[in-house]
Amino acid sequence: MGNTKHRIAVVGYGFISGKGHVPAFLKRSDVEVVAVADICPARLEQAKKDLPSARLYNDYQSMLEAEKNLDIVDIATPPYAHAEIAVAALKKGFHVLCEKPLAPTTQDATKMLKQAAESQRVLFPCHNYKHAPVVKVIEDCIKSGRIGDVTSVTLQTFRNTHAKGVKEWNTDWRRENSLSGGGIAMDHGSHSFYLTFSWLASLPIALTAKSIKLAPNWDTEDNLTVTLEFPGKKFAHAYLSWTAGMRKVIYTVQGTKGAVSVSDDDAEISIGFPNTGSHSGTSDYKVEKFTIESDWMDASHTKWFNSMFDKMLGCISRGEFVNDEIRESYACVEVIEKCYLSSARQSQEQKLELPYRA
Repeated sequence: MGNTKHRIAVVGYGFISGKGHVPAFLKRSDVEVVAVADICPARLEQAKKDLPSARLYNDYQSMLEAEKNLDIVDIATPPYAHAEIAVAALKKGFHVLCEKPLAPTTQDATKMLKQAAESQRVLFPCHNYKHAPVVKVIEDCIKSGRIGDVTSVTLQTFRNTHAKGVKEWNTDWRRENSLSGGGIAMDHGSHSFYLTFSWLASLPIALTAKSIKLAPNWDTEDNLTVTLEFPGKKFAHAYLSWTAGMRKVIYTVQGTKGAVSVSDDDAEISIGFPNTGSHSGTSDYKVEKFTIESDWMDASHTKWFNSMFDKMLGCISRGEFVNDEIRESYACVEVIEKCYLSSARQSQEQKLELPYRA
């Protein structure tokens, strides 16, 4: 496209669009948000203030019908609508950026990936945690070989409540199964799962899970514990909570030579601890501690967006329509689906299928 700006239409102008995607787009010189669709009139009024030159629509159907020259459709609605909107946009010949989770079911996710392959257009997920500065430190530590071969990982995500939507629409939509497709596993599971795929350099082959609902007034779970088994007897443990009384992420990656742990912005790399049962260590034992600002408390994650969006543009330029990121996103949907199945069957182990192949 040379120096031409990528023309973007946003579907769903809630919190993550208004505070995350669009502010990031406005700081870039290679994109232009030309249209916004939202079913909530008050949110369209906000979009008009934020994007005075953008064309506004009451639904995505009328937008896709009217906008003939789009490059990318950015989907930031609740998950129940992702597949329907993505398939329609891909059929129109537009690339699609889609918020996580890709879809509430593998059936819906399959439709999306098949349409991307058929339309020869890129479908790309918002897997933004990969682009947090402190997460990149973990990946660099793994790639450098400093901690040896990774054998296991733990991921703990603590929240004191579900993420709230905008006040003008339905601020608690994440707790309504008809809109969200599930609770914290559906809303936050993708982040934990795609990080395990990256750090263990493979996809899981089985899982056991337990979901718990403490809040009496909703029909979705607010706590999830899951163990993922990977090839080569490697494993990951993930715990997600909306009832933890705090906001924090704690990740650990254990290897044959050492380990790296992260607590929000604080990182610690331990190398060479002796396998003797001693607590004293040796002169060869090294611990490196440092802090790298990663803005975990900013739920919009605007500062992580550019790196992620650049990755999507790379897929577009290379014609990677059903790319590694979207296959990974499909795998996340399957893991979430099987978590619910495992929990419903008294934490019975569930085997995972082969990754999606277009």
